[in-house]
Amino acid sequence: MSTVTSEAPTDWKIRYHHKFNPRKVITGAIGVVLVLFVIYLFATGNLQWSKTLAYLFDYRILTGVGYTLIYSVLAMVLGVIGGGLLAVGMLSDNPVWKNLSKAYVALFRALPLLILLLIFYNIAIFIPHLGIGPASIDVNNVVTPFAAAVLGLALHEAAYMAEIVRSGINGVARGQAQAAESMGMTRGQAMRWVIMPQAIRLIVPPTANQFISMLKNTSLVVVIAGNDLLTVTKELYSNNFLTMELLFVAAIWYLVLVLIFSWLSGLLERRYSRGA
Repeated sequence: MSTVTSEAPTDWKIRYHHKFNPRKVITGAIGVVLVLFVIYLFATGNLQWSKTLAYLFDYRILTGVGYTLIYSVLAMVLGVIGGGLLAVGMLSDNPVWKNLSKAYVALFRALPLLILLLIFYNIAIFIPHLGIGPASIDVNNVVTPFAAAVLGLALHEAAYMAEIVRSGINGVARGQAQAAESMGMTRGQAMRWVIMPQAIRLIVPPTANQFISMLKNTSLVVVIAGNDLLTVTKELYSNNFLTMELLFVAAIWYLVLVLIFSWLSGLLERRYSRGA
């Protein structure tokens, strides 16, 4: 009895034949022409690029970049802490904390960030003193432009982080909490040791994206002169009238910062999406 065996040739390869698509060529050519046209406009515009390069690493500009990063980090840290507390409040069985947390989120998501910054900057008009009698302090001495900027950015960010944290917690299967409670854990212990470690995977990627949004939102601090990048840029071009040159300096720095943190955000997303 003979057996017939068939083996695939060892040099067998899949060959792809790409069909010529004139539509892709035409649309691609249009895109290249548009990019070249934009480059031509910038190259021939009435702009002193040498001045832009000269101010790119000016110490005043770098100081503004530093303040922008400080505002972003402080506001984000406070926003994450506040958002976590608000999320726990919204998921609480206590109707008072639940409704208060929901009211806060609704209010601060509805108010534009620009208005919040102006309110905190001018808060001394409404509340001139804090405390009672000799123990009171002048609000103007406490709520500086720096403090007003951090407060406005942090309180605004907390409302958005509350929804992110709440969504992350709700993304964990309900059975996990029930299993933890069946083992004798309290609701707080289940949240800390079982639910939150799993929810982090869902919370971190959108939080990284929120930080990038925060980085750009710091430009609104210009309305209260908070020494951020745009404030310094405005002060400089108000004196030397190099408006467009310095605005491009600010644009370049914002672009660099956003690209760096976008890359880091991508790393975090890949790190926390493993095994999903």
